Amino acid sequence: MQWKLSEEQQAYQKTFRGWLADVAPPATVRGWLDAGDTAAFPARFAADGWDGVGLSEELGGQGGGLVELALTAEELGRAAVPSADWLATVLAAPAQAGPAALLIPAEAVPDEAPVPPRMDADGTVTGKVARVLAGDTARSFVVPAGDGLRLVEADAPGVVRTPRRLLDRSRSLADVTLDRAPSVRLDAAAIDLLRQASARAAVLVAADSLGATERMLHLTVEYSKQRHQFGVPIGSFQAVKHAAATMLVGIEAARSVVYFAAASVDGGDPRAPLHAAAAKAQVTAEGARAADTALTLHGAIGYTWEHDLHLFFKRAKLDEQLFGPPAAWNERIADGLALITPEGT
Repeated sequence: MQWKLSEEQQAYQKTFRGWLADVAPPATVRGWLDAGDTAAFPARFAADGWDGVGLSEELGGQGGGLVELALTAEELGRAAVPSADWLATVLAAPAQAGPAALLIPAEAVPDEAPVPPRMDADGTVTGKVARVLAGDTARSFVVPAGDGLRLVEADAPGVVRTPRRLLDRSRSLADVTLDRAPSVRLDAAAIDLLRQASARAAVLVAADSLGATERMLHLTVEYSKQRHQFGVPIGSFQAVKHAAATMLVGIEAARSVVYFAAASVDGGDPRAPLHAAAAKAQVTAEGARAADTALTLHGAIGYTWEHDLHLFFKRAKLDEQLFGPPAAWNERIADGLALITPEGT
């Protein structure tokens, strides 16, 4: 099956890609990452109104849904721009708490997170959550505590954030410790929010991986036209052609999987959690394999800091592990499939 975007969605993707090319070309992205200060991009992203795309007006957005969010994620991955703040905010958006990060560990499937912080009788919250996406930059946190949700300001008393270093510097994590931090009750149900976050995280991380993989294929094809061996471009070698073709097939298959899953989740299909899990497991695993292929085809130059490949290689490798590795999502698929007993047994 080949997924087809609407004319409006295609126009949005083209416009957003053009904006990214102007605002965040590779040299600019490298400057942000080398300086260790990526705040300029999310500030510009919000100022130009892109942060509202894919969110309903009820949530303060401009309309659209998960398909539009997936288009955004794909382009963010394709440009390797800083996007932890955006993804963290999107996952927390159904809580209607404004710009906030969901306080869950980034290495676990969202609705299978470890024991959440506890809420005390006076409404304060205590606990520690390791490896929170955008935990170092978020202005506030949506905290699953007990059966409910609490909103904790990042600069409130009792909140300590300890940043963690990642090889992929376009995203950020931090350990967040709450010690009787003051909080405000949110009306959204914790279980419902985590279920939504699980499906949305799966689709959006897969879309990010799709964008990064597509960019790696582009870099690989361009390099194979420039690099010569035995007097001819290496792109003329059958082995190189086959490897690039395999990457392309994976990309096209991934695109259909991602956008079908996004539409399924938005449409409330009963099988949507399985579709989202399949997108996360299959697309991010394929993205990680494609990263290895791209590195191999680039040869020694692919290992250098000066070449852009490493930006997308690291991006795809983190996407494979972010919010659970493929094995965790495959287990979810296996658990959700009904066992069929053959007739006569």
